[in-house]
Amino acid sequence: MGDWHAPQGPFDIPDVPDCIPRWLKPWLFIFFVLIIQFSGGLYLAAVSDMVGTTALMQEDILMAGYAQLVGMSINFAVMFRLKFRFSNRVSLLACCIVLLVSTVICANTSSVPVLVIVCFIAGWFRMWATFACNSTIQLWITPTRDMAVFFCYVYLIVDGVIQLSGVATVYTAFFWQWEYMHWIMVALLVLMMVMVLALVKPVKGPMQIPLLGIDWIGAGLWSVVMLCFTFICVYGNFYDWWDSREIVGATLLGTVALAINLWRASFLHHPYVSFQALTNRNVIRATVVYLVFFTIMATEHVFEHSYAEAILGFDETNMVDLNWYVFAGIIVGVAITYATFCLRRWRYKTMTAIGFAFAVAYLAYFYFLIDYDVEKEMLFVPLFLRGAGSVIISIVFLTSIVQSGLHFFVFPQALTINGFTGAVMGATLGPALIGEFLRHVMAKNAAIMSASFDAVNPAAAHMPLGQLFGVVQRQALVVSMKEIYGWLLIVGIASLLVILVSYGPIRPAAFFPKWKTIRRAVRRVVAPRSQSALN
Repeated sequence: MGDWHAPQGPFDIPDVPDCIPRWLKPWLFIFFVLIIQFSGGLYLAAVSDMVGTTALMQEDILMAGYAQLVGMSINFAVMFRLKFRFSNRVSLLACCIVLLVSTVICANTSSVPVLVIVCFIAGWFRMWATFACNSTIQLWITPTRDMAVFFCYVYLIVDGVIQLSGVATVYTAFFWQWEYMHWIMVALLVLMMVMVLALVKPVKGPMQIPLLGIDWIGAGLWSVVMLCFTFICVYGNFYDWWDSREIVGATLLGTVALAINLWRASFLHHPYVSFQALTNRNVIRATVVYLVFFTIMATEHVFEHSYAEAILGFDETNMVDLNWYVFAGIIVGVAITYATFCLRRWRYKTMTAIGFAFAVAYLAYFYFLIDYDVEKEMLFVPLFLRGAGSVIISIVFLTSIVQSGLHFFVFPQALTINGFTGAVMGATLGPALIGEFLRHVMAKNAAIMSASFDAVNPAAAHMPLGQLFGVVQRQALVVSMKEIYGWLLIVGIASLLVILVSYGPIRPAAFFPKWKTIRRAVRRVVAPRSQSALN
């Protein structure tokens, strides 16, 4: 990215008055980031409670939750423009208001379209507020503007909060009701607004850059593409895939929106996502790695909950306690990445191999471990490995996007693609594929077991039909999960071997340009448009 340097003098935040100690100012913004990350409108950890108390299906709640990820991803392309247009005070207050209203609406509505739209908007403003805070303390985190170091912090916060918010949501629902989590977040957002009003001054940058030249039509069309893709993955099994009008309609709508986007990108001077970003080698490589890695790790969404509940008999609190194991893996994964990738400059190939090695160990552990009488403590190792491997891959390939050689105006577009492939597709495509695979494998195994169950177990002749069906389904689930873990393990080992034999000498060298350099560059692009608008 070029043009970087260590700042002169001690770090300070001019937005915060000097009555606040200088060492405390960055921690104030980290506190804001934590509140923003915990908010967002809907909590997927409370899906079973919401299904039980509302008219919503599990697919409806997942669709709304993933719509929030779409909103966050689509914001990447304009987040720098928002940074240069509004002060931190205005940005944080606006985002708090929107998130507060979104949280209240999500706690009081059972309308699926309303939930999806509100969560999409909440995701947009959640990303805006997060970037406003993190960009303010970036030089405090890494004075040399090393983005590998910065992304270690980002993923520690983001992935860590995902696990902790699940714990907080489930225990809130256990002791009170799931809606109370929303009211707790409303109180924290009000607290944050009061703190922003009292402690953050309306400091404006040297140049207030207007929001001109942004392809808002393209932003809407890309949002449609992402939402249609999410709809197909979430509702595909429910609607029986392309045998239903709903899935066919979503496919057609998404395809048309994608075609229009690509057509407009062929002649627009500043499309929302350009061909330069779509065809960049690092972006394509990251997309392929994300698809393979998060598909083989999709058992997290498909198997782990079913296994813990149906086979091991865990209740909600015991299941959510497993988040602590993943959280420990995230912390260690970030520490490993910082010590090797950031400080020692290990190659991208080496770090990718480490991430896939964690994934292979996770799959192998479950393949050999899975049984009917596994203790909760025995799940620590595979969940720890999953958390560490996922965060390593995310940090490494987001850093590779920064080091892709793209012009700074194209770089945010690449982040949008990265957000969609890493977060949205990683959370929806893999579970859809593995879930469909499980359905077919389980039907096959259940049929085989039903045919031979009487011969193997003579007592089955005296079982009630319902109990017999439950025993067969339970055994078929375990056998099917072991079979799929085995196939995914083969894919993981093959992927690891491909990585090991590939040639990858590149080491991390991703540095962020100075903010004043970025501001001047954006100003040069927007100034002619501002002049033409005035004329």
